[in-house]
Amino acid sequence: MRCLTGLIAVLLASTALSAHAGSGKVLKVLPHFLDQQGRHTLSPSLFERDAYQAHLRKKPEEISALRFDVNWSAGGGGTANLRLRVEARGGKAASQTKVLETNVKPGWTGSAWSAVTLEKEAYQQLGGVTAWRVTLWDGDQMLAEQKSFLW
Repeated sequence: MRCLTGLIAVLLASTALSAHAGSGKVLKVLPHFLDQQGRHTLSPSLFERDAYQAHLRKKPEEISALRFDVNWSAGGGGTANLRLRVEARGGKAASQTKVLETNVKPGWTGSAWSAVTLEKEAYQQLGGVTAWRVTLWDGDQMLAEQKSFLW
């Protein structure tokens, strides 16, 4: 019985410590081209979105920006200074990296969608985006990361 009580106490203490340390996840990253009206699709259909993204890739003059839609979550105690950082590398200068950041706040469930936009001029300077990395930060501590295959 004492062994069981001790085990429960250790489990509760470790759960409390891990919740206090803060945790996070970058669940999904969707890079979307935006047209001149700021749209990434013409209708709510996923099929239509993919078709419109293909159309914009073929007609780069219609692109106004590249928006990274990021689904993320954060848990734990100290989540006051949360921010998303998007790093993008392009085809013209592979060593050049454009860094974008935005402050974020978790939703009611601890997860949320946030958007970070790479403007057309920066996109063109990179020569398109060939690789990206999205990180979730709490102050100076990185909580989570997701990166493209070529990163």
